[in-house]
Order: sequence, then structure tokens, then C-alpha cells
Amino acid sequence: MIYKIFYQETKERNPQREQTHSLYVDVDNDVTARRIVEENTPYNIEYIQELTGNHLEYEKEHTDFHITEF
Repeated sequence: MIYKIFYQETKERNPQREQTHSLYVDVDNDVTARRIVEENTPYNIEYIQELTGNHLEYEKEHTDFHITEF
């Protein structure tokens, strides 16, 4: 399953919507997605969203879509 993870680059300051970034991971579930990102980055995870169907196709066509591997 593909998950889109919204994050801030640091846990040191308050989150600001304008500074939210995203990455994509291909894992079995959202718990695994959170664990992998937390173990391998200093990011402050805001939200994890599963991408399926038309939403996944839209992301592939209209964003800088690439799967992040850790």
C-alpha cells in the first residue's frame, strides 16, 4: 500500500501549514509507515494518508511522486 506522509522537517518548532512537506512510502500499514519514518528521520509527522484508486493516480500524475526508501 502507498501512504502519503505529511511532515515538518523538525520537532523543535511549532508546525506551520506553509512548511508542511510530504513523502510517499510503500509499506503494509500506517503503523509501519510511522515507525519507519520516525526511526530514520528527525521529522515531526503530522498526518499519514493511504492512497488508493483515483487519488493515487492523481498523485502520480500531478505531483513530484516518488517512493521514499529507508
